[in-house]
Amino acid sequence: MAADMGPAATLPLPYVVTRRRRELRGTYTLELEPASGEGGVSPAPGQFNMLYAFGSGEVPISVSGLASDGTALVHTIRDVGPVTKALCGLKVGETVGLRGPFGTSWPVDSIEGNDVVIVAGGLGLAPLRPAIRQVLEHRQNFGRVVLLYGTRTPEDILFRAELQRWRGRFDLDVEVTVDSADSSWSGDVGVVTRLISREQFDPLNTVALVCGPEIMIRFAAQELENKGVATEDIYVSLERNMKCAVGFCGHCQFGSFFVCKDGPVFSYDRIKRLAGISEV
Repeated sequence: MAADMGPAATLPLPYVVTRRRRELRGTYTLELEPASGEGGVSPAPGQFNMLYAFGSGEVPISVSGLASDGTALVHTIRDVGPVTKALCGLKVGETVGLRGPFGTSWPVDSIEGNDVVIVAGGLGLAPLRPAIRQVLEHRQNFGRVVLLYGTRTPEDILFRAELQRWRGRFDLDVEVTVDSADSSWSGDVGVVTRLISREQFDPLNTVALVCGPEIMIRFAAQELENKGVATEDIYVSLERNMKCAVGFCGHCQFGSFFVCKDGPVFSYDRIKRLAGISEV
């Protein structure tokens, strides 16, 4: 699903914070509902919205889920600058501007019948979360499903309670690793890409969804290729400095692509050549 040039692309609509939850230090999840009380937008898994903090500015934030009743949009935000700091500081009842949804989505519907390998790094689990939930809601339509998640330390594990629930399922394999740990951690230690080589799946019948830092994406795609997964069956989500969300300003240009409208989700065969060029 690609961005269009309707009102949602140009005018921010008021949304009210209905719930605010601290996930990690400096990372918060906001649930937003239309201030009008009427039905809001319905993003596909992997799409993003532009969130406007009044008096501070606007930033692109991936949709990390829908509320359990399907009425609220969920965004998980890390405080890394003035705008995200303002968004993370919003209280229940306060208002934010929202434009969207924008961009391409994870191809969950079109990959039914395949094994699915999901590789997430750090906050990259947030844009993948709606796709994971959709796969699990229609679990009977997929083969083996594997989630590989890596982060810096045990304290940086996102959506910890949900990961524990997923781990308790018999139809989903979840592996979590950290870059560094103390004696209280009994799980894997090392980068998430190391987990790929030891997983067993049919590469000719596997689709991979990958999100995280760009260097992680590149090495994860390389490991998946080494296992025999075709580049056109590897989907990655890129994060770039998006400003307009409709391909006009050029801030998110990636070679001949604009991440805001040609992405953020790409099949890896489209961008593999660019991924290895540090200047792009």
